[in-house]
Amino acid sequence: MAQHLYGIDLGTSNFKIYGLTNKKTINEKNVIAKKNKDEIFEYGNPAFEMFEKAPANIDISFPVKFGVIADIRNMDILFECFFKKLNGKSGNSGGDFCIAVPTDITEVEKRAFYDMVAESRVKSKHINVVEKPIADAVGVGIDVDSPKGNLIVNIGSDTTEISVISLGGIVLSKLIKTGGSKLDDAICSIVRKKYNLVIGRRTAEQIKINLADATNASDKTWIAYGRNIVTGLPASKEISSGLVYEAISEILHSIIDSIKVILERTPPELAADIISTGLYLTGGSSRIKNLDTLINDETGLFVNLDDEPDETVIRGIAQILSNNKLKQLMYVPREKQYN
Repeated sequence: MAQHLYGIDLGTSNFKIYGLTNKKTINEKNVIAKKNKDEIFEYGNPAFEMFEKAPANIDISFPVKFGVIADIRNMDILFECFFKKLNGKSGNSGGDFCIAVPTDITEVEKRAFYDMVAESRVKSKHINVVEKPIADAVGVGIDVDSPKGNLIVNIGSDTTEISVISLGGIVLSKLIKTGGSKLDDAICSIVRKKYNLVIGRRTAEQIKINLADATNASDKTWIAYGRNIVTGLPASKEISSGLVYEAISEILHSIIDSIKVILERTPPELAADIISTGLYLTGGSSRIKNLDTLINDETGLFVNLDDEPDETVIRGIAQILSNNKLKQLMYVPREKQYN
């Protein structure tokens, strides 16, 4: 067994890395800020604080788009920075790695996760990947080796991954390009249309966190600040939860429609198990108030919620790394097996 074992969950919004030796997890924004094109200015949460506020000479980059690595160079830099932050002075000691990858992507896109670690300056020994829905299931406490069927719905920043798992494998999986960011865009659009107020993505996210209700059962309001299109001057408006519901309702129902498509394709015996155990809802965007109620109303399934839905994947990887029985869930991406 290697001396150092690490787990990585690369999300569109957050970068999570876990070290088995010190039992430490870093969960920060997957963002890098570069000054004058090449100089690393900030990364992680401090870099996200600069988003939509930085001057022209500071470039804010999100290396992961729709669940896959879009900017390998900046992703390499971020990985090395977070790895050093996790380990302190021993940042280049290396070890064995397990990386969570989405299921419904190409083999080339999966290998990009592998190559990010393999080609970095971190001295990696063995690199494996695990399907993200499998790690997700382990993280919420499911016995993945059981023949019992389970439905996992992970609503992330850019994507929603819907998977049926059984016997340690994925029976069905569907990745749709709908997530929290699309909800933010919809809020920006409706506020602009109704109030002639231009707001930023970060403001839209705060409106979503404070006001979003999947069943329109809330009557809360929140003051949004932005720029008036007509006058060009700074302005503020009181936003109601009803307006936010109007913006996000169609998007939430599109996610539910995709869940129904998976359920229609699920073999009858597994469908019987899912009716018995319910649906497991994870991912940061699953925190929307009453989303479980809406899904239950539309599908008839009980919805299991986690206290920390954005950390279920990295928690699952941690368990896989520390349990010899679960290590069989990891594998090497196809092309790399013959190198």
